[in-house]
Amino acid sequence: MNMSKNNMPIVFMGTPGFAAHILEKLVENGQNIVGVVTVADKPAGRGKKLHESEVKKIALKHQLTLLQPTQLKDPSFIEALKALNAAVFVVVAFRMLPELVWKIPAKGTFNLHASLLPQYRGAAPINWAIINGEKTTGVTTFFIDEKIDTGAIIDQMAISIAESDTAGSLHDKLMILGADLVQKTLVDIENGTIDPKNQANEAVLKEAPKIFKEDCRIDWTKEGKDIESFIKGMSPYPTAWTHLNQESERIVLKVFEARFLKIIHDSKIGSIIKSKKELKIAVKDGFIDLLKIQLPGKRVMNVLEVLNGLQLKENAYIL
Repeated sequence: MNMSKNNMPIVFMGTPGFAAHILEKLVENGQNIVGVVTVADKPAGRGKKLHESEVKKIALKHQLTLLQPTQLKDPSFIEALKALNAAVFVVVAFRMLPELVWKIPAKGTFNLHASLLPQYRGAAPINWAIINGEKTTGVTTFFIDEKIDTGAIIDQMAISIAESDTAGSLHDKLMILGADLVQKTLVDIENGTIDPKNQANEAVLKEAPKIFKEDCRIDWTKEGKDIESFIKGMSPYPTAWTHLNQESERIVLKVFEARFLKIIHDSKIGSIIKSKKELKIAVKDGFIDLLKIQLPGKRVMNVLEVLNGLQLKENAYIL
């Protein structure tokens, strides 16, 4: 990737670790970052200590000009943003921008999205690609417009999804690929060699909506392979969960890793098969072998660590 000094002034906007990695790489590649915009510090944890975003940490490390607005339409923020005289804004894992923000730079505002648009528009493209059993995904840079993830595509890079991939491992691969694509996009914008294309009207569009707690609940009536993909797509975050029921007790069990075993059986769906080395749940076309789980108040553990202390009644079942 081009390591020479770049002169085009850039404002970078982002919040989590995914965005922070990309900002770090842009600094390393000599991009002219004249300002960084990230979320305001928020109280977190038991002590309600103020929490800084990962992007803020990188901005402070490199002594970059930092803006942390609470309202994106605040006149003082808009004024400060304009004063930076950036040619382009780069947005990675940030909030939806109002038009009066994304229209400021002369060369436009582009976003990095962790899918091959137009597929998987929305807040959780990495999770949904795994959940749906996709074999390929990628990253896209596109110019922001009035709607979400619909703007003209600048460039894309694709990557294969491995059978072993979880949302966590795919996140890290796309983070590295995304840094390369953002760098390439900036070089192409500066050189005037981009050719943005409107997003195609594909017959079937798969969405990637935000995932809430109830969406993470495992549906044990589905095909075993689909359940395995669902657990991978939720691991390590936001995490698939289920209820372990025995007598009057109902325990929330989080599942971080599992594998599907295709076996013909006559066990009822949700039945628990426990041995010294295995904890399996019956599904219609086999068993889900639980490998890494978390019980309330405990750390995430391999099933072997859990089995000795897990007292299951005869009528226990998963739902």
